Amino acid sequence: MDPAPPQAVRIALQWLAHGEGLPLPGLQTAGAAGMDLQAALAPGETLSLLPGERKLVPCGFAMALPAGFEAQVRPRSGLALRHGVTVLNAPGTVDADYRGEICVLLVNLGAEPFVIRRGERIAQLVVAPVCAPRFVLVEELDATERGSKGFGSTGLA
Repeated sequence: MDPAPPQAVRIALQWLAHGEGLPLPGLQTAGAAGMDLQAALAPGETLSLLPGERKLVPCGFAMALPAGFEAQVRPRSGLALRHGVTVLNAPGTVDADYRGEICVLLVNLGAEPFVIRRGERIAQLVVAPVCAPRFVLVEELDATERGSKGFGSTGLA
């Protein structure tokens, strides 16, 4: 039995002047979680990312996430595998009350310069619901089998 498709969430998007003409972010397959983000550079403009260098790349739009949602900016696996280019602060968090331009902080961990052109897919955006945590002070936490065992406590593999 096929799972039910996810519930659609309406997100208002506003193109900025330098983003107009790029396709709207969208899911590329029925089972996709992330939508591609594209570089909103001027036509003919390139941005070179030298090995070890990081730069903020504009996506050319702002959006209004509904209350109770967030968006995460995540790396594209193909860029990471082929070029060593990834999102430096992965995942980057976009809060529901942010109304500025969506940008991607890329870093080149590869050995060669990487050139970015207008419309190049540079990251992906995943929209998800969030809970509103409320911390409550207690004298003692409930016991678990794991307890306070941390890093590497469940094995090396």
